[in-house]
Amino acid sequence: MSTAGPIRRPVVAFLLACTLLVTATACGSDGEGGDTAATPTGSAEAQKFAKTRFVANAGLAAGATYQWIVKPYRAGTFKKGAEGQKFALVKAGLAGAFAYNRLKAAVNNAKGDELLSKALVPVMAGIESLKGLGTKLRKGEVGAADVGAFESVITDVKEAGRSAGAEVTDKVPSVSQLGG
Repeated sequence: MSTAGPIRRPVVAFLLACTLLVTATACGSDGEGGDTAATPTGSAEAQKFAKTRFVANAGLAAGATYQWIVKPYRAGTFKKGAEGQKFALVKAGLAGAFAYNRLKAAVNNAKGDELLSKALVPVMAGIESLKGLGTKLRKGEVGAADVGAFESVITDVKEAGRSAGAEVTDKVPSVSQLGG
């Protein structure tokens, strides 16, 4: 048996994939703004997408906060000597950073909707105050006030969304999503 067969197949597959990629890229761009079909065309459509994105990002932040910060804290998992404490603190730290990131994205999304943007103005300082809490959680330097801050900001964001017609429900991200 020759060894050229097993080597040739991956090379041919690779070349075929490259050819398809180049062809698809060339067909997708006609040089005359070919991407405009995927963008919102009117202000009503742009606002709908802004609210949808806001709801998705705020829901992920709320789900991560409740699942990996509030719930374990209330269960006593963060206490020194508790079973699974270190792993819970690492997950809480990741969840804190993830929640902060998603809340910032939600605020950015809200800029596309005038009512939603105005509703979030009072919440902005609270979101910004969460910036370093992910690291604090991961190091095990968390207290009731820190967990309460996350809970309070999430509640405020949900209420702001509700008042602007963008109902936020918790959506728990997977552990792999927390890590990026």
